[in-house]
Amino acid sequence: MSTTTPNPPPKTIVEDIAGWLRVYSDGTVDRTWTGPPQILSAFQTIPPTNGDYVDGVATYDVILDPLSDVLLRLYLPLPSPHHPHLPLLLHFQGGGFCVSRPTWRMYHDFYSRLVRSLPAACVSVQTRLAPEHRLPAAVDDCLSALSWLRSSPSDVLASAGVDLTRVFLIGDSSGGNLVHQVAARTGDVSPVRIAGAIPIHPGFVRARRSESEKDLGNESPMLTLDMLDRFLALALPEGETKDHPITCPMGEEGFVGEVVGQMPPMMVVVAEKDLIRDTEMEYVEAARKSGLEVEVLVNEGVGHSFYLNSFAVKEDPKTAEETEKLIDGIRDFVRRH
Repeated sequence: MSTTTPNPPPKTIVEDIAGWLRVYSDGTVDRTWTGPPQILSAFQTIPPTNGDYVDGVATYDVILDPLSDVLLRLYLPLPSPHHPHLPLLLHFQGGGFCVSRPTWRMYHDFYSRLVRSLPAACVSVQTRLAPEHRLPAAVDDCLSALSWLRSSPSDVLASAGVDLTRVFLIGDSSGGNLVHQVAARTGDVSPVRIAGAIPIHPGFVRARRSESEKDLGNESPMLTLDMLDRFLALALPEGETKDHPITCPMGEEGFVGEVVGQMPPMMVVVAEKDLIRDTEMEYVEAARKSGLEVEVLVNEGVGHSFYLNSFAVKEDPKTAEETEKLIDGIRDFVRRH
């Protein structure tokens, strides 16, 4: 008597988030972009130049963990006798913990420009993504990158004159949450010194709606209220809400006296038309009340992660002006610290 193995049921889509990501019933995830094709090039992977300077910047990739999807993208500006010692930006990408790679063109264009302008070196961390790797996996990856800087930094960084006593944490959107987490969890990491922290449009939120979320929920194509809610539902630990300390560090479990005492000076970047503007400013107020040194840079008339929209930076004078203002503000903060 023969038996046959029944065919498995066809997999179905259980989550489809704004063209960015589809989660299937068998647990697999597809991140193929299915949104407007005219912006597909923003998500193009830019290969490293491996020592060749292109537009004044050389890039390298370093595998941080061969068993996972964690790598480091290194940016170095052209050597200059006027800048023999370079500060280092340790960068954490955004994407709601669920999408994006620091090797994408949208990051490559901005961070290449930033390292030229400061000048500075940059190490960008490609973290593991949710829902396959829910939080705190991305936090752990960022801390691993910091440990790598302490114990086995690339010879490329050393030969470029990178000053590990002037390391600045910087992150976009959810990467800003990672900036806070690394700063709060890092004590003495000599020979590395965290000189400052720059969360740009950090994804600080609460379970309850803020006024800016209600007013600006669909203002920016880079982040809508639907995207915010659904990405974080996939990223946070099972059963947790947006009041979790990674997404709500200004909550009851966020700031602790001894933690604030070890955190570096900070510049929080806020966009006037960002739907999470109100909770970002709530974070600033809580940080200052706890004794943390915090500056605020506000970009007027623009929305969430505007500076990563290469098309708007090139075509829209207001976006170009505010991007230049952002770079100037980062340059000034780094020079003063």
